[in-house]
Amino acid sequence: MKNKIIIISLFLASMLWSCNTNTKENNATQPKQNMVTAKDILDNPEYLAISYGGYRQKTRDVQPTISELKDDMKLLAAMGIKLLRTYNLQLAQAPNILKAITELKKEDSNFEMYVMLGVWIDCKDAWTVQEPNHDIESEANADEVDRAVALAKQYPEIVKIIAVGNEAMVRWATSYFVRPNVILKWVTHLQALKNKGDLPKELWITSSDDFSSWGGGDLSYRTEDLEKLIKAVDYVSMHTYPMHNTHYNPQFWLIPNYEKNLSEEDQIEAAMQRAYKFAKNQYRAVKKYVESIDSSKTVHIGETGWATVSNGFYGENGSKATDEYKSGRYYELIRNWTNSAGISCFYFEAFDEQWKDAQNPQGSENHFGLINFKSEAKYAIWDLVDQGKFEGLTRDGKPITKTYNGNKNQLLKRVAVPPLKQ
Repeated sequence: MKNKIIIISLFLASMLWSCNTNTKENNATQPKQNMVTAKDILDNPEYLAISYGGYRQKTRDVQPTISELKDDMKLLAAMGIKLLRTYNLQLAQAPNILKAITELKKEDSNFEMYVMLGVWIDCKDAWTVQEPNHDIESEANADEVDRAVALAKQYPEIVKIIAVGNEAMVRWATSYFVRPNVILKWVTHLQALKNKGDLPKELWITSSDDFSSWGGGDLSYRTEDLEKLIKAVDYVSMHTYPMHNTHYNPQFWLIPNYEKNLSEEDQIEAAMQRAYKFAKNQYRAVKKYVESIDSSKTVHIGETGWATVSNGFYGENGSKATDEYKSGRYYELIRNWTNSAGISCFYFEAFDEQWKDAQNPQGSENHFGLINFKSEAKYAIWDLVDQGKFEGLTRDGKPITKTYNGNKNQLLKRVAVPPLKQ
């Protein structure tokens, strides 16, 4: 009888050990997505970031459907994107993105996508026939912030960052910019909600603005309120656009005399290297200033990109900057640098969007995407098509193919050498 009890005890112990082992193994294979925080994401090349709109039509009055958004999320995931940025909350797009991601997570527990939720900030009388009052904020800002708070509370497993304002402090945004004290007010408000427990304490708060707005250029931006803002945010999100500067600040772009005897291919490559260096220098200038105010704050890139088409300042009759080859080189250079340096980079942008300059189809603002209106991958991501990353996926019912039918020689015929420096 004693031996029988011992045998039964050993059998029960073995079963209990087996159950515990299986439980541990099952737990180990379960995704730990709701444990991921902004701190984990921002500096990790495993979490590639991108700016996302997803609008198909020439007006935002036509909102992407949940089905269309889900198709886009699948394409972004296939590109290795796990963090995307939205811009405003007045429309249905951002809440619908969160719904689409939630549905995809229910369909596939391993699906992983997080959001930097944009809060649009305006000055009084922005976008009206009245003269904008840049010293007073719009009454609509409070409701915009409230919408962000509600969504962050509803989707804490997805919303990891709130960005208060998009290029809202830079003075060339003449239609709507505000003073830093307005951004500071709302950042402080959101941080207070975190401290009270009304928002997740792991949620990070920032503002996404031009490098100059963060003290990386014009010294007149370096104010007491900006210093307070740097101390108030969880990190700094800065923008840099060498492509725009090929027109507005072209000295780095133009071919110097000592390069005029190089081959056209080498001249273009040298110009792209200078553009890449231009972006790095703007980043370093911001980082240096931010660290002089608060050495604990990291700096990441909230926007940078390179359009592929322009019939204006950046095209054939301008700086000759826009084409798929130069855009692809910039994408490669920026991604390699930021990934290796531990800088999160919200590349601008995922898809071409024709509402941005609806009256001018060839306007550069319509053509910053990595995928065009025809569901074709541009040169920057031809390699992903070759690798089969988009196999079985579609956009607007079309499979993802390569522009120029993947013929690089045909693409290069559209590439112009930058102008010579006079």
